[in-house]
Amino acid sequence: MDSNGWLARANRIHQAFGNLIAWLTPAMAAVTFLLVAMRYLIGAGNLIFIQETVIYLHAITFMLGAGWTLGRNGHVRVDVFYRRWSPRTRAWIDALGTLVFLFPVAVFILLSSLGFVGQSWAINESSAEAGGIAALYLLKSLIPLMALLLIFQGTLELVRNAGILLEPPAEKSS
Repeated sequence: MDSNGWLARANRIHQAFGNLIAWLTPAMAAVTFLLVAMRYLIGAGNLIFIQETVIYLHAITFMLGAGWTLGRNGHVRVDVFYRRWSPRTRAWIDALGTLVFLFPVAVFILLSSLGFVGQSWAINESSAEAGGIAALYLLKSLIPLMALLLIFQGTLELVRNAGILLEPPAEKSS
């Protein structure tokens, strides 16, 4: 549906964003290697900033990559029956799942995290560890951002499924 329209462009933008986020995984591995090398090869002890950098990269990768993973149909699915169903039946299941499960959970996460994140920004919250990253409020801001990205991708999936459902059903040949 709409291969040259807004849906295709929105999907391309979201996929480009996800591809960018995916590059944080090798960065996280490199920082972890650096951390281990510094600790065990040269005996560096207090590496809180680098340890927290790994935590931040991990959080960014998973929280901001959740919507991208949804767009690539990469979330866990119990598809014992699903894979055998017609594209129209799968579109119904996906649309209902988006409306009944994804949207309510994402909206709940969004709304319930706003006060938590706002308070963190208000006090300019930083790491509790000496030498840690002085921007814990940025890490906490990933929570509502993740919810927004899930809502965005869920909307794209809902429009895609609506396109499948609005197509005339294929005639069965006898």
